Amino acid sequence: MSECMATQRTAKFLFEAMMLKRTLRTGYAFLGKGKESVAAHTYGTLIIAYVLSRIIDEPVNVERLLLLCLLHDLPEARTGDANAVHKKYVQILEDKAICDMLEGLDQGEEIAKILKEWKEADTIESKLARDADQLDMLISLKEKMDLGSEDAKKWIPHVKRRLKTSCARKMAEAILDEHWASWWMETFSEEDRYEEIG
Repeated sequence: MSECMATQRTAKFLFEAMMLKRTLRTGYAFLGKGKESVAAHTYGTLIIAYVLSRIIDEPVNVERLLLLCLLHDLPEARTGDANAVHKKYVQILEDKAICDMLEGLDQGEEIAKILKEWKEADTIESKLARDADQLDMLISLKEKMDLGSEDAKKWIPHVKRRLKTSCARKMAEAILDEHWASWWMETFSEEDRYEEIG
């Protein structure tokens, strides 16, 4: 493939990857409220993975970990986001989507290896990436729970059971112990107290 054709193929791939900014996660429909794109979920997963890489008690290839998180939902640009209910009834041809998506792409082989590592989940990086994926969902559920959703509360034990690493389990407990808005409420409460005293 000529350099010009390879660049054009990459451009098409980039347009396809950007579909995740407009592809909505479907699980929120079962919570009765909320909306999030797959790309927003990817961002949350990346931040959480970075944090986990700094608190785990073993060496981690952070670049590999972040690549796993960045690319883990890439096939959803073609398949859409299937939640737990959908997966019970609908067959998702993810391997075909990956193959078609990466065909003729210079970076295709590397991306395919990363997606295979995600699927097999037998490296510390893939386990942490999967835990970050679940913790992003847990944060969303905790926010909904704090805002009054009883349904969100029911999903939390399922998410916690999927966590593989001890650092992710500790982080889950810390998340559940915090109010979703405590990071700013406490700051403003302190400022209000200082203003009242002054």
